[in-house]
Amino acid sequence: MAQFRPIFLAIGLLLALLGLFQAIPALVDFGFGSPDWQVFLVSGGICTFFGASLALTNRGREGDLTLKSAFILTTASWVVVPGFAALPFVFSDLSLSYTDAYFEAMSGLTTTGSTVITGLEQAPPGILIWRSLLQWLGGIGIIVMAVAILPMLQIGGMQLFRMESSETSEKALPRAGQIATVIGGIYLILSVVCAGAYWFAGMTMFDAVAHAMTTIATGGFSTYDGSVGHFDNVAVDYIASLFMVIGSLPFLLYFQAIRGRPLLLWRDTQVRTFFAIAMSVIVVLAFWRSLGGESGYWQILRYCTFNAISIITGTGYSTTDYGAWGPFSVGVFFFIMMIGGCAGSTSCGIKVFRFQVLAETLRVRMHRQLQPHGVFIPHFNRQPISDSAVDSVMSFFFLFALSFAVLAVLLASLGLDLMTSLSGAATALANVGPGLGEVIGPAGTFQPLPDQAKWLLSLGMVLGRLELFTVLVLFTRTFWRA
Repeated sequence: MAQFRPIFLAIGLLLALLGLFQAIPALVDFGFGSPDWQVFLVSGGICTFFGASLALTNRGREGDLTLKSAFILTTASWVVVPGFAALPFVFSDLSLSYTDAYFEAMSGLTTTGSTVITGLEQAPPGILIWRSLLQWLGGIGIIVMAVAILPMLQIGGMQLFRMESSETSEKALPRAGQIATVIGGIYLILSVVCAGAYWFAGMTMFDAVAHAMTTIATGGFSTYDGSVGHFDNVAVDYIASLFMVIGSLPFLLYFQAIRGRPLLLWRDTQVRTFFAIAMSVIVVLAFWRSLGGESGYWQILRYCTFNAISIITGTGYSTTDYGAWGPFSVGVFFFIMMIGGCAGSTSCGIKVFRFQVLAETLRVRMHRQLQPHGVFIPHFNRQPISDSAVDSVMSFFFLFALSFAVLAVLLASLGLDLMTSLSGAATALANVGPGLGEVIGPAGTFQPLPDQAKWLLSLGMVLGRLELFTVLVLFTRTFWRA
């Protein structure tokens, strides 16, 4: 039991912090004259009580976190915290079941952006801010996890981003804590700048703050059913596109830029590949839509730019129903939703660096076939890729495909149509937000799905956000025997 004490302590601290953050939507509701401030007072009190109880009864065990405990803590925290974050949705006047509330909270904290709520315009302002705040907190949590935890656990090739002089967890954690603090400051500043830009473009301060939190977190929750398309504002669309891109670039490189090495951002091959993919998709979509006889080139470019960036970064905003753009466009969106942004960002999906490692590995294998006696070594960012990193990336691709197939089949077994099942599985594992089709597409919500499907999709969101291995390793006998 002693090995679980540091896990209970950490989860307790997270729950207590979650309870304290609920003071923000409570103050918003109170300021707007909404009686729902009492909802957050009660919910925040419950979170703080349980969190403080766990922390106090397990204090003094901070230094006992092992590698095995790190796996358990990472998964447990991303499963337990949404369970408590769902309470305001249950207690509010939205009349959500606990299943719907948990789905919404999980979607928020994993920055997926899928929603079961309709009539957002009539929802209490505190609830709207709470949804945005969950994504904002999830976004910074994802960055810290990518910088401090996943490289240490060597998950899916993330060891490529192991920090200098961090061969052991004891050395890594203090240094990671310092970097995470700086990155948190950068994250906050970018959020404030984004909110200011939205406000300057014509949003109200409330909408600007709410959308800034979900934009920089590449989450996609909006305060309107029509998402960003509600504003129908060219400036808002391009501001959102800019900050979605900023959110999907490695935050560790922003840290390096502050330290006087700004060129590292452009020299990073992952960043350049991300821009190449995004621009290629935008050009192809714009060209295809113009061939279809649509008029207004600049409007076509605007819609293609915004929605392509939104999907490839996993944000999930929409300005129009791109599901009605035709089979070709739908097919493009289906595949780019799995790509995602860069490692160490708030973005989601398979991540660009894994496609780079895959391409580099295939290139080397081709050369070895043609020149059996030659020496060819795969490289990433001008550094050789170790065999263990290559194996991790290849295993990740296999596991992602297997998880996608199993989840899609399970959804189909519940009576969902093929498009809903496939895009639902993809959007959950890639943490994108809206799926494709009439039910869960950009013009719909996940509300009509059966409860079993919502729990399956919630599991998919956790799997995708924690890079699959972190969760699935807990279900192996070897892990518990070690």
